[in-house]
Amino acid sequence: MKHIIIGDLHGKDYWQEINIENYDKVVFLGDYVDSFTASNTVIYENLENIINLKKRNPDKMVLLLGNHDIQYLYFPSYQCSGFRPTMQAELTSLFNDNKDLFQIAYQKGNYIFSHAGITNSWYQEFLRIPILQKIKDENDTLADLLNKVNQTGQRYILHAAGYFRGGEGNGGITWADKKETTTDMLKGYHQVVGHTVVHAVETLQYTDRSITYIDVLDTVIYFHELDC
Repeated sequence: MKHIIIGDLHGKDYWQEINIENYDKVVFLGDYVDSFTASNTVIYENLENIINLKKRNPDKMVLLLGNHDIQYLYFPSYQCSGFRPTMQAELTSLFNDNKDLFQIAYQKGNYIFSHAGITNSWYQEFLRIPILQKIKDENDTLADLLNKVNQTGQRYILHAAGYFRGGEGNGGITWADKKETTTDMLKGYHQVVGHTVVHAVETLQYTDRSITYIDVLDTVIYFHELDC
C-alpha cells in the first residue's frame, strides 16, 4: 500500500501540491494550527480545507492529532506554546464539530504513525492504565488501543509533556521529544513522526525497530513516501 506522509503544517498549505490519486493513503501527522507567521484566517481556512478533503475521501485520508491541535479540541486542557486566544472559540468549534475525522495513531502492519512517537518507557505506563482492561479487544492493534483510550477520560497519558518538554516523566504520543524517541524507540515497530523540527529527514534503523522524523516543512517542502 502506497502512503504519503505529511509533517507538521502550522498553517502551511504545501499539501495541496500532492496528487492524492497517486496514493492509497495520505497521512497527516498533525499540528495543523498555531504559527509564528501565518494569520488566523490562513490557519483556519487551511484546516477547514483539510477537513473537507477528508470528508470527500474518508477512506484515503488519515488525520492525526498533534499537541497544538488537542489544546483546542480539548480546551482548556493540554495548553502549549503558540496558543492563540483569539482563535480558541473558532478552532475548538471546528475541531469538535469534526472530531470523528481525527485520530491519535494509524498503523499498517508493524508501521505506526503518530505525531510525536512512542517510547518503551511510556508504552509500559500505557499498558498499566485501568481503562485498557475494559475496552481492549483481542484483535486490537496498538493504534486501535491508542485511539480507543483517546475517547475516554484517561486520555491524559497520551498527551503528557515529558521532562524534555517542560513536564515530568515520559512524554506521551503527542508530546514525546526526539531525545526520548531516539534513545528508547519502541521495540518491534517502525515509526514515522513529526513534532520535533529537523532540518532534513532523519531515520534511525535497528534490526527490529526504526523511527523517521519528518518535521522539515520549515526548511524544505518534503512529503515522505512509504510502501507498507
